[in-house]
Amino acid sequence: MTAELAREIIFRSGEHLVLVASSVALALLIALPLGLAIQAHPRWRRLVLGLANAVQTIPSLAIFGLLLTVPLLGGIGSTPAVVALTLYALLPLLRGLLTGLQQVPPGLKQAGQALGLSGGQVLRYVELPLALPSLMAGLRVAAVISVGVATIGAAIGAGGLGVFIFRGIATVNNTLLLAGALPAAAIALAADACLGALETHLTQGSRQPRPRPWLRRRWALASALIGAALLAIVLGWHQLAPPGPAGLVVIGAKGFTEQQLLGELLAQEIEEHTSLQVRREFSLGSTFLCHEAVRQGRVDGYVEYTGTAWSVILKQPSGPGASDRASLWNRARRLYAERYGLRMFPSLGFENTFAILIRRAQGQQLGLRTISQAVLPARRWRAAFGYEFLNRGDGYPGLESRYGLRFAAPPTAMDLGLTYRALADGRVDLIAGDSTSGLIPALKLQVLLDDRHYFPAYDAVPVFNAVSLERHPELVPVLENLAGRISAVTMQQLNAAVDLEHQSPELVVRRWRQDH
Repeated sequence: MTAELAREIIFRSGEHLVLVASSVALALLIALPLGLAIQAHPRWRRLVLGLANAVQTIPSLAIFGLLLTVPLLGGIGSTPAVVALTLYALLPLLRGLLTGLQQVPPGLKQAGQALGLSGGQVLRYVELPLALPSLMAGLRVAAVISVGVATIGAAIGAGGLGVFIFRGIATVNNTLLLAGALPAAAIALAADACLGALETHLTQGSRQPRPRPWLRRRWALASALIGAALLAIVLGWHQLAPPGPAGLVVIGAKGFTEQQLLGELLAQEIEEHTSLQVRREFSLGSTFLCHEAVRQGRVDGYVEYTGTAWSVILKQPSGPGASDRASLWNRARRLYAERYGLRMFPSLGFENTFAILIRRAQGQQLGLRTISQAVLPARRWRAAFGYEFLNRGDGYPGLESRYGLRFAAPPTAMDLGLTYRALADGRVDLIAGDSTSGLIPALKLQVLLDDRHYFPAYDAVPVFNAVSLERHPELVPVLENLAGRISAVTMQQLNAAVDLEHQSPELVVRRWRQDH
């Protein structure tokens, strides 16, 4: 493990802890008064628990996806992640509290009332102490669940240890997978142990003589202030906080190898040629997340592809002129500025188009060179595509229509990084990869030519928020100086260094910059 990776693990672990602690604390602030309010009303109790159960049945990734378009509490970043984790933590907390209250023997409550205790005093001195073990059990379950689900928050730019897991899946790197999974497991075990110790302390403390009234009031006031402060931080974190220090630039990237390399290239060039500090957000999984992040100013810039910008973001038809690289860049650049206030810089020098891939031995055996020639044998094949390719305008639906592609079964959806291995291992027969992937020659795969010119041009171009460029005009010459610096062959070699030799993107880029 490198020192850089160790530092990032510590940083991401801190992010993970903040996400989990904020969400569990917020869920506790909601569950306690709500549970006390509904515990004596069976109809409301069934309704609230039913809703909490319904939330638990929704896959966590779907919850994160639904929150992307929700105003105020949605979007990208840590805010929607805290909201989703809070929803998941509510059920075990509510169930623990209500189960504990229902198990209090009625005779004890009646005895308390007979001694002259009010309803509030019976709740405080009889019911809650007896319900405490059940509530703490729910709290421990909520904490452990939150630690696991929080890893998915990396898919919407929330950070945390899920960054390593998504990056490891994209690059098929077990070291990165373990860098995310092991600290997450350690946090879950530590949280459970700490809450267990707290439960023991509180349970034993409830048997000790009660503190003086003035001390109880002081503790109650302190708890209320801490809860209110935490609630304000959780709800207002991103809405009220400034974008960051004046000398900070945030560079984003999608969740696959090439994007991490290009993001690292931008970051290192900025760090060397300016006095700006750079924060890297390299786990924004999809095109939509990166675009929204740069449009909203959450990140200052990232690298996009002209064909993706044209078809997916601008939703323009491909048409015959979309394969003209210069024309497509000019039109996309103008629309990006008009619609989104974004500046598209000239190409870094290479195009990364979709590559329809088969095994090289298979192509040689059948004499296949083009996609059209593969249409007939494909009816006996199995295909696998990345999630984005299956749904985007310039992806599988249009390809199927243009070529009349049909397979023996509907294409399997899987992570893009895993499709290469699935093809090489014979589990599928055709995939859509990246033309600059280093896995193509290494795994002996063959690219089928797009003989009907379905795909538009996909030049790699830096895209930056215009407001960020006004704030940091020194970025412009740095980005313009990168134009034409990287060829498709070079990009494939850099990708191979990460995917096959398991070198870190940071080290690969640094070495390439030193050599060139």
